[in-house]
Amino acid sequence: MAEEKKEPWLNYLALTTVVLAVCATLATFKGGGFSTRSVLVQNQASDQWAFYQAKSIKQSLAETEQGQLERELLRTGDQKVAAAMEARVQALKGKIAKYDQEKAKIQDDAKKLEKERDDAQRHGRPFGLAVIFLQIAILLSSIAALLKKKIVWLAGLAVGICGLIQFANGFMLFM
Repeated sequence: MAEEKKEPWLNYLALTTVVLAVCATLATFKGGGFSTRSVLVQNQASDQWAFYQAKSIKQSLAETEQGQLERELLRTGDQKVAAAMEARVQALKGKIAKYDQEKAKIQDDAKKLEKERDDAQRHGRPFGLAVIFLQIAILLSSIAALLKKKIVWLAGLAVGICGLIQFANGFMLFM
C-alpha cells in the first residue's frame, strides 16, 4: 500500500490548533476569575449600602428624638428639665453630624467597590467572547483536519484571530 503524502499545511494546522486551545483555556480561567471577582466585590458593595441604610435609619431616629425634645423644651417651665433636655439635644446634634460623616465615608467605599466591580466586568466580557471565538476556531480546525480542506482551516484561523484579539482585549481593554 502506498502511503499518503502529508500536506505541509497540516503541520501548521496542528500547531495553530494547539495555540488556540491554550489561549481558550487561559481565557476561560481569566474570564472566570474576573467573574468571581465581580460577584465578590458586588457583595461587598451591597454590604456597604446596607450599612449606609442602617446609619440612615439611626440618623433618622436621632433626628426624630431631637425634634421631639426641642418641642418639649419649648413647653417646659422647669429649668433643670430644660437644661437636661438641651444637653440631650446637643448630644443628638453631635450624633447626627457623626452619622453624616460616617455615611459619606460608607458611600465613598461602596462607590469604589462598585467601580471595582464594573472594572472586573469590563475585563471579563472580552474573555468570554474570546472563549467563544477560540472554540469555534478549534472546531473549524478539527473539521479541516478531518476533511483535509485548507479553506476550512483558513476560516478557522480567521475566527481564531478574532478570538485572540478579544483575548488581548481582556487584558488591555483597547476596544
